[in-house]
Amino acid sequence: MRVLVIEDEPNIRRLLREILEESGYCVDVAVDGHEGLSKAVTWPYDAVILDLLLPQMDGWELLESLRETHNTPVLILSARDALSDRVLGLDLGADDYLSKPFERVELLARLRALIRRSAGQSQSTISLEDLVVDLRGRRVLRDEVDLQLTAREFSVLEYLVLHRGRVVSRNEITDHLLDESDNSISNSLDVHISNIRKKLGRDVIATRRGQGYVVTQ
Repeated sequence: MRVLVIEDEPNIRRLLREILEESGYCVDVAVDGHEGLSKAVTWPYDAVILDLLLPQMDGWELLESLRETHNTPVLILSARDALSDRVLGLDLGADDYLSKPFERVELLARLRALIRRSAGQSQSTISLEDLVVDLRGRRVLRDEVDLQLTAREFSVLEYLVLHRGRVVSRNEITDHLLDESDNSISNSLDVHISNIRKKLGRDVIATRRGQGYVVTQ
């Protein structure tokens, strides 16, 4: 999943990138409001983590502008923790609000919930016949036995499972699994799909020739 972090404070920005990348997310960053809005309306992010006190354009103004055209899930992460700030942020279109300082586990749980809900999925574990995909633990189980997927293979499967029943194009998959500086998956998607099928079974991911891939179970 691809996440945009809009944060002007370097240490917090670096910490967020580290936390998110360790948890399997592709991360882009923006250091002010103008850059943040430009990226948020250009790329298909699965979620945006938004600070409020930003140079060039504050987070409230950015959020209002973003909501004119995009429904990307937004988590406000701010040192402003007054009730009036939280209410205003949510009323302007934020999907969640977390105050700084924050706990890593809570940030990740809220982010997972936002992304699941935006895909119409409420549970953090999804069953595909005899397989269980654990989105929180980033594991796939069969009869309680871990099937060993690489981080990239799991990310491909995760995206397809969250959008199961819908044919997902190759471009859509790569757009959501690459950050702006990475092109490592674009030429290797077929290999990842092939490896997932070898480990989980060929029926899990179907190919729609000329269209893309779909999880139908």
